[in-house]
Amino acid sequence: MTNRPRWTTVDPNSDGIWTLELSSWKHFHAFIHQEMLAYRDFVWRGQRDSGWKLRSSLDRALQGTPRETRSEQMARHLERFRYASRGRRAALATPIEEENDWWALGQHNGLATPLLDWTESPFVALYFAFEKEERSSTAFRSVWALADMSDMNEEIRNAHDGPNPPTLDYVRPFRDDNTRLVNQAALFTRVPFGMTVAEWVTAQFKGDSETAGLIHLKIPDKDRFDCLRTLNRMNINHTTLFPDLYGAAEHCNKALRIGAY
Repeated sequence: MTNRPRWTTVDPNSDGIWTLELSSWKHFHAFIHQEMLAYRDFVWRGQRDSGWKLRSSLDRALQGTPRETRSEQMARHLERFRYASRGRRAALATPIEEENDWWALGQHNGLATPLLDWTESPFVALYFAFEKEERSSTAFRSVWALADMSDMNEEIRNAHDGPNPPTLDYVRPFRDDNTRLVNQAALFTRVPFGMTVAEWVTAQFKGDSETAGLIHLKIPDKDRFDCLRTLNRMNINHTTLFPDLYGAAEHCNKALRIGAY
């Protein structure tokens, strides 16, 4: 991405992050069509409040605890989940060997984890930005777009001598027992604990005013019903993203509250 997008710039590009403001969600499709079609490697995340940071749920849960004990607390938290999961997974579920795959299983079942949800679909991200009724504290919702960091991660690994290089890792579980993961075109990111995704990008792109490593789209809170009705016509709703009884119930709840849904 070499040219600045032709949209209202709230903050000048700084350290690899662009913050752009759309006057309406209706311009989101035009933004994708005009600015992003050539960039397939971006992943997307929707958030109800533009003031929220790209911080994992476990990082939020452990805020205020001594930094030197957080790694131990995190390991104990995952071990407790692994034991608590015994007998509660499907009999033929794929065995889980990798730590991040255990975190991914927990993430989709409400566990506080060091992972952050993303999707390969910008319109799925838009749905998650608008699906909750509660209004944003800033009057704007967010869709974030993160560029592919694979090359940068490789450079960090090559330059790092010890274990645990400070990379932004992508977690794509290779499992057959999570239909939500498949239907949402979902994946996860994991950054060094205690750091947000935006802080990681800023650290790697310090002084770079040209590269868009992370794009923050701020979208007005208004016209939520129109947004969700439109996405429903595109077959983006709770029944497709959550292909289970929970998804069916939430879809019916939205039809109850949103006219002509």
